[in-house]
Amino acid sequence: MIPPAPPRPAQLGPLLARCRLDRGWSQQRAAAELCAAAGVPTLSRHEISRWERQRRVPGGFWLGWLAVVLDVPLVVLAESAAVTRRAGSTRATGPGRAAAAGPRPAGRTGPGRAGGTTRGGGARARTTG
Repeated sequence: MIPPAPPRPAQLGPLLARCRLDRGWSQQRAAAELCAAAGVPTLSRHEISRWERQRRVPGGFWLGWLAVVLDVPLVVLAESAAVTRRAGSTRATGPGRAAAAGPRPAGRTGPGRAGGTTRGGGARARTTG
């Protein structure tokens, strides 16, 4: 008889939300706890929301602090982050984000790309004087 496969790690967003709610914390409180622990005053509840909705996946710095603040093993959070990234749940969406989420429109290039135009630049017609 073949033993059952171990359970797959959960995606990160639902895991973070569950851990936060298990403590009875709002997203604002979770952000405040993370800021206090990490000594970084710039994390807002909006970023917590983005992580929970899987619009973004926190990097190693925040994963480490999430592990401390939420009392979850770092390896669990790291595995869940990897699952989330592989699932492709972190595409940027919403107004002004279409170019970031999908292929670039034909004929448009940015800095460091073929064509070398800069933001707002583009090909300009030469005038002769």
